[in-house]
Amino acid sequence: AHVGLQARLMSQALRKITGSIGKSQCTVIFLNQLRQKIGISYGNPEVTTGGNALKFYASVRLDIRRIQTLKKGTEEYGIRAKVKVAKNKVAPPFRIGEFDILFGQGISTMGCLIDLAEQTGVVTRKGAWYSYEGDNIGQGRENTIQRFIEDPEFAQKVELQVKEKLDIGGVAELDTNLDEDEIEIEEELLEEDE
Repeated sequence: AHVGLQARLMSQALRKITGSIGKSQCTVIFLNQLRQKIGISYGNPEVTTGGNALKFYASVRLDIRRIQTLKKGTEEYGIRAKVKVAKNKVAPPFRIGEFDILFGQGISTMGCLIDLAEQTGVVTRKGAWYSYEGDNIGQGRENTIQRFIEDPEFAQKVELQVKEKLDIGGVAELDTNLDEDEIEIEEELLEEDE
C-alpha cells in the first residue's frame, strides 16, 4: 500500500534541509545498509535502501566493508576495513583505502601511520621485523604500534617524514622569478586582449 513511501519522504526531507546544512557548515552523516536486488543477472545486485535521493544529494559516499577481524588470542578487538569512495564532490573520487577500527576507540591512527610509513619507505619491513633507518623498532605490526604509542616523540618524527614524502602540509611557494622575456610575452598578450 505504501510503495516508495520512504524514498518519497527522503526526497522531500533532503530538499528542505540541504540549504540549511550548507549555511550552518555542518556535516550530516547517513548510515545505510545494502540489500540484494532479486533476479539481477548483470551489474551490481547490491542496492541501498530509501530510493535515489540520498545518492543524489550526498557530497561524499563511502562504501565501507570489513575485510578482516583483528584478534588477540581468541578475543576480538577490532576490524580491518576497506573503504571505497563511491562519490566525492569535494575531492578526487574512486580512491581506495584500508585501516583498522578498534572497538571502543575508533580508527587506529598509529596503525595508519605504520601503513603509510611502510608504503612511503620511511619504515621498512623484512619478514615480521619493522625497521627505521636500519634499526629494528618492533617485531610484528602490533608490537610496532605499541612502540609508537609508548614513544610519541618517535611516532611524531616518523609522521613528519611521512608527510614530507607525501608532500602534505607543505607551503606552496609562488614563482616570482620571471625572466624579462616572459614578462614581455605576458604584456603582449594583455595588449592583444585589449
